[in-house]
Amino acid sequence: MIFHRDRAEYTDGEIDLIPLHFTPPDPSMGFGREQIWRITQHNSRKEIGQISYRTGESRCVYYFGHIGYHIDEKWRGHHYARKACLLIRQEIRMSGKTSVVITCDPDNLPSRKTCEALGCLWEGITEVAEDVRKAHEISRVKCRYIWRV
Repeated sequence: MIFHRDRAEYTDGEIDLIPLHFTPPDPSMGFGREQIWRITQHNSRKEIGQISYRTGESRCVYYFGHIGYHIDEKWRGHHYARKACLLIRQEIRMSGKTSVVITCDPDNLPSRKTCEALGCLWEGITEVAEDVRKAHEISRVKCRYIWRV
């Protein structure tokens, strides 16, 4: 199921999260239901990034994490990824989770700082299984953080 809305589902008065995709579970990835929001500045339709939340538990989620986000280069440095994570905290709790995994590449310092600012627990660096790497074209290693919501 894919839909687009122009109205914010979540806002903190600085950024808005506008629903972009809600997809049913994909058995090949084990992501469970995946929800993706456009991140915009408050009351703006211009996308400055995206955030996704995956409800599943699987080998792929182990490496990709429950939460994925990116902020377009022009808009970085304003802590929008952290703010977007905080905005979907309610969504995570409603799905029954008390903690989620966020992963990033070891050299992605802004993402690591986002995890630290959220108060995530550092789990470590893990090598991504070769079959997962080849099938999904992701990095060889990932930092794993646990965010208790």
